Amino acid sequence: MKKLINDPADVVTEALSGIAAAHPDLRVDLDHKIVYRADAPVQGKVGLLSGGGSGHEPLHGGFVGPGMLDAACAGEVFTSPVPDQMMEATRGIDGGAGVLHIVKNYTGDVMNFEMAAELAAADTGVEVVSVVTNDDVAVQDSLYTAGRRGVGVTVLVEKLAGAAADEGRDLAGVAAIARRVNDAGRSMGMALTSCTVPAAGQPTFDLPEDEMEIGIGIHGEPGRRRVPLAPAREVAEMLVEPILTDRDFTGDGGTLLFVNGMGGTPLLELYVMYREVSRILAKAGVSVARSLVGPYITSLEMAGCSVTLLQLDDELLRLWDAPVRTPGMRWGV
Repeated sequence: MKKLINDPADVVTEALSGIAAAHPDLRVDLDHKIVYRADAPVQGKVGLLSGGGSGHEPLHGGFVGPGMLDAACAGEVFTSPVPDQMMEATRGIDGGAGVLHIVKNYTGDVMNFEMAAELAAADTGVEVVSVVTNDDVAVQDSLYTAGRRGVGVTVLVEKLAGAAADEGRDLAGVAAIARRVNDAGRSMGMALTSCTVPAAGQPTFDLPEDEMEIGIGIHGEPGRRRVPLAPAREVAEMLVEPILTDRDFTGDGGTLLFVNGMGGTPLLELYVMYREVSRILAKAGVSVARSLVGPYITSLEMAGCSVTLLQLDDELLRLWDAPVRTPGMRWGV
């Protein structure tokens, strides 16, 4: 294992310390492993909280700031944060308008966020609403979930719900946007190599040089199938076909096309994939109105990518274009 770390036991805390040093507009609670926007809580605004296991950066801590999240809880690598962290963060971002929990559909995350919401309501009276993302068409259940996994759409929910909260919408209105985005998005991913969890010190799974895994999760979960290595145009077909089979994306509002790197794939290759995916979509009558390309929800150093499509309408398009200022996503400011 070759990694730029000191001790595997300290990697999450030291990374959070680095985030605090690099981004003075954030505030980091190292004891509870929580990243806050520096001005939290914002009075009168719905607070947005998300979180999950570390190793998927910039998700979630990299999306804290105006226009997206108010705070993010970091678990150990590929391990859910605990309810006490989530309750502390919920209390810390409540500006009197309630708090939305954005939760990826993984059993530990869902269970712990549910407990945190109950604790926060009982101990502090904070009103909490939760929205669970479950956009992965690769599986119905996995090693980590009951039902579909929450993957790429989580990034889009955080952006669009964050813009809605910044507009001053109430908790029910922000939650409604988050649910609409989750319902309107689908994702599918693939891997060329495994990742290596620092504490394990060896690849999570074996993948021969001449094979690839189609339909992987973000924790090294097995994919839908293992197939011989193929050119990018064929990989794109394998990712897009199940998405278009699952949902119609030919609506009038256009589509957001998100090509995500899994952590070990250069932008050169991601743009090759974007070219191939956009060609397939054009042939299928799907109009791309907005795009996002880059590593936004990763799996340590895994090579590979995922494709996410989101059906847009005028309101979602406007919220997408709204200003955002976070370490991982920034425009319009």
